Amino acid sequence: MIWRAGERAWEFPRSPLIMGIVNVTPDSFSDGGQHATTEAAVAHALQLAAEGADLLDIGGESTRPGALAVTEAEELARVIPVIEQLADQTDAALSIDTQKPAVAEAALAAGAVVINDIAANRTDPQMWQIAVAARAGYVAMHMQGTPQTMQDAPAYTEVVSEVRAFFDERLERFNEAGLNADQVLFDPGIGFGKTVEHNLALLAGLERFKKMKRPLLVGASRKSFIGHLTGAAVEDRLAGSLACACRAAEAGAAVLRVHDVKETNQALQTWNAIH
Repeated sequence: MIWRAGERAWEFPRSPLIMGIVNVTPDSFSDGGQHATTEAAVAHALQLAAEGADLLDIGGESTRPGALAVTEAEELARVIPVIEQLADQTDAALSIDTQKPAVAEAALAAGAVVINDIAANRTDPQMWQIAVAARAGYVAMHMQGTPQTMQDAPAYTEVVSEVRAFFDERLERFNEAGLNADQVLFDPGIGFGKTVEHNLALLAGLERFKKMKRPLLVGASRKSFIGHLTGAAVEDRLAGSLACACRAAEAGAAVLRVHDVKETNQALQTWNAIH
C-alpha cells in the first residue's frame, strides 16, 4: 500500500511512522496549555522531530470529550504561525488536526501536507475537495457523535464491524469527491464515541481492517481508557500507551499518533529487532 501526501509517499508494510502530537491549545486533555504559544509549540515540535517523529500533528482546538469549539479565527491564529515556522525548520511532514475546511486550506498553504479530520463523518464534501486540490494526505477518523456528545452513551452492536462499514462507505464518498484512495489513511477513533470495552475490542481486532487495503492510524496515547484500566493519572500513562503502540505495530498499523515520541521510538526499535 502507498499513502501519498503532497510530494511525499510512504509504502507499507513497514515499521509504523510516528506522528508527534503538538497541541497549540489551553485545554487539551493531556498537555493543554503547555505549548499554547507559537514559540513553545514550535520548540516542542522540533524536539519531537529530533526524537524521531516522522510527522507532526498540529492542532488548535481541543477534541477531548465535552470540549468547547473555538472560532475559525482563533484556530487559525493558533496554528498557522506554528506551521509556517516549522515548514522552514524541519523535514518532518506537517499535519493539521482540524474539523474546519478553511483552517485545513490555510494550513496546507502554509506548509502542511496532511489533513487529520476527526469529523470524517461529515456530509459536506468541501474538506475532501480541499484535499483533492492540494493532493494532501487525508486521515479519516471514525467518531460516533461530536466531541461534545460522543461519550454520552456510545453504543454498537459489534464495534469493529461497524467501524469497518463506516470506512467502506467513506471510500465510496471520497471517490465521488475525487479523493484518491492512496491519499486516505483511516483512524478507528480510539476514545471517540467508545467505551473502554469498545476501545479494547478495536485494538484487539485491528487485523480485521487489513481487508480494506488502506493503512491505519492508531491514536491511543495517554487516553482515558488506560486510566480506567490501571488507575493511572493522565501524566502516568506512558506504559499503557506503549503497550497499545506495540499492539498496533503487531497488527500492522501504519502510523502511531503519540505524545511520547522518544519512548515510542525506543519501543518500536526494540519490537522491530525482536521480529
